[in-house]
Amino acid sequence: MRSIWKGSISFGLVSIPIQLYGATESHSVSFHQVHTAHGCGGRIRYRKFCELEEIEVPPEEIGKGFKADSGETVLLTDEDLASLPLPTARTIEILSFIPVEEIDPIQLDRAYYMSAETTSAAKPYVLLREALSRSGKVAVAKFALRGRESLGLLRALDDTLVLHSMLWPDEVRSADGLAPSSDVTVRDAELDMAETLMESLGDLDWADLHDDYREAVEELVEAKQEGREPAEAPAEPRGGRVIDLMAALESSVAAAREARGGAAGTVTPLKREEAGEGGAKKQPAKKAPAKKSTAGKTASGKKSAAKEPAKKTTAKKTAKKQPAKKATRKRAS
Repeated sequence: MRSIWKGSISFGLVSIPIQLYGATESHSVSFHQVHTAHGCGGRIRYRKFCELEEIEVPPEEIGKGFKADSGETVLLTDEDLASLPLPTARTIEILSFIPVEEIDPIQLDRAYYMSAETTSAAKPYVLLREALSRSGKVAVAKFALRGRESLGLLRALDDTLVLHSMLWPDEVRSADGLAPSSDVTVRDAELDMAETLMESLGDLDWADLHDDYREAVEELVEAKQEGREPAEAPAEPRGGRVIDLMAALESSVAAAREARGGAAGTVTPLKREEAGEGGAKKQPAKKAPAKKSTAGKTASGKKSAAKEPAKKTTAKKTAKKQPAKKATRKRAS
């Protein structure tokens, strides 16, 4: 990997020289714009023109301009921007350490790995990493990258420090008015069934996740190159209003269980206290059948008479009275 930024972390009076590396890469499908008339297929190029002189401008004559409130465009050079009096120009300035729960994921942007730039930076690097790990906190910082200053979240990931660029608070839009009205309610049975569906989906295998769209595009391109028909697209699910929410949840649970190799069966809401491992309902333990004529308890907790060897009386039926020479049994409560 190639370093994209060099600077230092300002941790109080401690300075840690570091380098940044991109932690992610895009595998999204990209297309070229081409000329389709007459089967030409030539690439479409965009040329940069000056709107005043109406001439094409070479890259060396293109600079930056900022439109002021007065409407005037002020020209700015790279030297002007490099000389800005910013303490974060080459420094990741840690502002505070807070619990990670205080960070709303909506603010997180891109991620970067950090490495110690020099041998002497290794110890303070490890010190900061271990302090973050032991405290369970993350650092909020400010830094400048790619022509702008950003907020950053610095955290420990295994043996590496990771920096996430963050949006400024005023860059996050309000969600007011987007949620359903407060008079919408759901029943406890529906919540129980929703939790049952959550349990039925099982664990997530991250290694099994892949981009179906990219694979479909690659298959389409290969089919066109070979002159054959591409695979048919699966039928789109029918949209529309959900008439019976409970029925939809039950069907979803049954489908999820069947997809995991189990039988669909009859779906019943699974309450939180009844949930066992894998979302299965716990069954009461079965007691062994009584060997003696002593009255026992059934699974429901009620007493019943034991089986008589001669008459094969079931445990659920009330025992009949014996002849007078034998003691009378108690009736089942």
